[in-house]
Amino acid sequence: MSVIDQHSLEVISRSSEQTRRVGMRLGALLLPGDVIGMQGDLGAGKTTFVQGVASGWGSLDQVSSPTFVLVNVYRRLDGGKLYHLDAYRLSGSAEAIDLDIDAMLSQSPLLIEWADRIKEALPENHLWIKMRWIDEEQRDFIFTAQGEHYQTILNNFKKDVYGVT
Repeated sequence: MSVIDQHSLEVISRSSEQTRRVGMRLGALLLPGDVIGMQGDLGAGKTTFVQGVASGWGSLDQVSSPTFVLVNVYRRLDGGKLYHLDAYRLSGSAEAIDLDIDAMLSQSPLLIEWADRIKEALPENHLWIKMRWIDEEQRDFIFTAQGEHYQTILNNFKKDVYGVT
């Protein structure tokens, strides 16, 4: 059992559809420059969660794991972009910096799977999601805000998901 502090929120998902819906709630809150780092083993729900985030953000593009292309870009009708980076195959933070994360953040939110592999390349302030596979139908997500902006996002997300502040 983990202890959750005031900057964290635990969400338990009991289905892929519920994981997508939770992602949709977060996606609706994202702005250009927002960084969402996801950490979790294979099968923890990262790509399913990103499908929801992209949908809630307003993208009509199909979401898939960018493992072999490293970065996928999802678009909105208004021209907005959402970047989805998979750091699984990166050798470390230096390689991530070479991908020009700063340029991505200047115009878009950035979702990062396997973010723990490149944490040193990420801004100090971000929203971190630790994802765990519990069983075939259940996943555990712990959202942790680093910085005031991300605490506001987390508070709004909590209100949207649970109806409380």
